[in-house]
Amino acid sequence: ISEVLKVKKYFFSRKKAGHPFQDMQCYLSIISFDLRRDAMGKPISKEMILSGRKFSIKEIKEIQETVSVFRHLSRKEMALTICEHLSWYQLNGKYKVNSSLKALKRLETLGYITLPDVRRCRRNKTGEIVFTPRGKECEDIKGSVEDWEPITIEAIKDKEEALLWNEYVERYHYLGYKQPFGAHRKYFIISRHGKHFGCLLYAASAWSVACRDEWIGWSQLDRCQRLHLVVNNSRFLIFPWVHINNLASKALSIAARYVPEDWQRSYSYRPVLFETYVDRARFKGTCYRAANWKHVGTTKGYGRMSRHKEKVLPIKDVYLYPLCRNFREYLLGKVSPALRQEGVSQ
Repeated sequence: ISEVLKVKKYFFSRKKAGHPFQDMQCYLSIISFDLRRDAMGKPISKEMILSGRKFSIKEIKEIQETVSVFRHLSRKEMALTICEHLSWYQLNGKYKVNSSLKALKRLETLGYITLPDVRRCRRNKTGEIVFTPRGKECEDIKGSVEDWEPITIEAIKDKEEALLWNEYVERYHYLGYKQPFGAHRKYFIISRHGKHFGCLLYAASAWSVACRDEWIGWSQLDRCQRLHLVVNNSRFLIFPWVHINNLASKALSIAARYVPEDWQRSYSYRPVLFETYVDRARFKGTCYRAANWKHVGTTKGYGRMSRHKEKVLPIKDVYLYPLCRNFREYLLGKVSPALRQEGVSQ
């Protein structure tokens, strides 16, 4: 692109001097074609499914052309351009930029496009977890759920609450705190006195889990198109100083009623299935069973980065919780989620 601009500037100066303008246009077209050809990669001959969306041959060719012409854009700007061009929206009306980025990276891996280099930027350290007196252990809290009712869960509302939630999870959860990606909601478990009893995190579901997908009856295409309707309970923490009988299962039951509605308000769609993964070497999953979650199998221990079928992760029990009676109809595409208006029915 910079070469084209230099040539363009040169020929405009020649035009002012009275030289033919046609020479410039011809030369520019040759250079532009060479640059586009280098960036476009190999020709496309079939439709593809990328980030849960089916792309036609015409659409992929248009992506190739866009990537080749707008080489000066950053990868994120390019992904946004693709979303605008294809009218690729989330259900809440925002562009699916992250999905677009994944699709572009996949096309590059397959050799259909060549993306611009990643632009490195300096990041500050404000994301580091800072331990404060607020997050220190308290005196033991004992009793039964009835002694502390009503038990509620409350979504994080501001930065101060988010920092405290992050600190609690980093201090007391065995996996620590990791920044969640995509759609996610954080909650405190709270007593009637306003005391914090624990933390919950609901986030995007795992991409591929054999026993889950088989239990649902998913094909690969079904999963690609409707994976967002499954939400993962990826963190569940009862503070170590809280010893209240049946609190964990009570909190899960409350979350099953509250989280789908909160998700609807935040992301403009309602999930139909919860999932979670319990490290069987550490926990028995008792509270999930008590809250009527269904054990459907175990993971195989393969991480996203594992190679040669190496098992790099702990084996975990897979639990699922349907949020409506006809959840399979939604997950198999027999009913549109947009038509669902009822609350939790189970």
